Amino acid sequence: MMFDLANFLENAGVGRRLVYLQPKQTFFSQGDSADAIFYLRTGRAKLTVVSREGKEATIALLPAGEFIGEESLASVGALHMATASAITVCAALRIERGEMIRVMHQEHSLSEMYLKFLLARSIRSQADLVDQIFNSSEKRLARILLLMAEFGEPGNPEQLLPPLTQETLAEMIGTTRSRVSFFMNRFRKLGFIEYNGRIRVHRSLLNVVLLDQFSQRDPESPPG
Repeated sequence: MMFDLANFLENAGVGRRLVYLQPKQTFFSQGDSADAIFYLRTGRAKLTVVSREGKEATIALLPAGEFIGEESLASVGALHMATASAITVCAALRIERGEMIRVMHQEHSLSEMYLKFLLARSIRSQADLVDQIFNSSEKRLARILLLMAEFGEPGNPEQLLPPLTQETLAEMIGTTRSRVSFFMNRFRKLGFIEYNGRIRVHRSLLNVVLLDQFSQRDPESPPG
């Protein structure tokens, strides 16, 4: 029988079960045993870490079509280094570690897909690091909003972002909530976004990232 990759990732089976999460529910928590990997079929999720001092930070926002908890495949007895939780209603396939490894060894299409995922995740992590080191807070915020709107994906129109607090956005770009609020208001006045409870990103926001088209006021100096 021919292996059906889509069927494997969409349906329950041996070592696989479908899970459904409401916003704020967790796939797993930091420090949990990493014994399964999740394939996010629909919805949005995020990864957060907590320091020994109790400070929490959001380190990644995850769209549908990605794997969550890839550290479970690294070694037996591995622990999750972050907490994965739902931002919106999510549907995911939970795949036990042993089953995932077995099928990857047997089926080239799954191992190829997973390799592409790892390469894309690595490239994005490097881009995030470069962004954090060299770009201004305003430019980092613009990039996060564009990533959440999935601009660059073929056929994706301007769309509403999933619910996100300004605190979460501040954690992602390494600044304060008040500065994020200042930048969001500037983006709205410049016509880059609409914001009325939910954020709608317009393609013109790409000008901030690609062409540095800001107003003349210093973007790093909010009033007060």
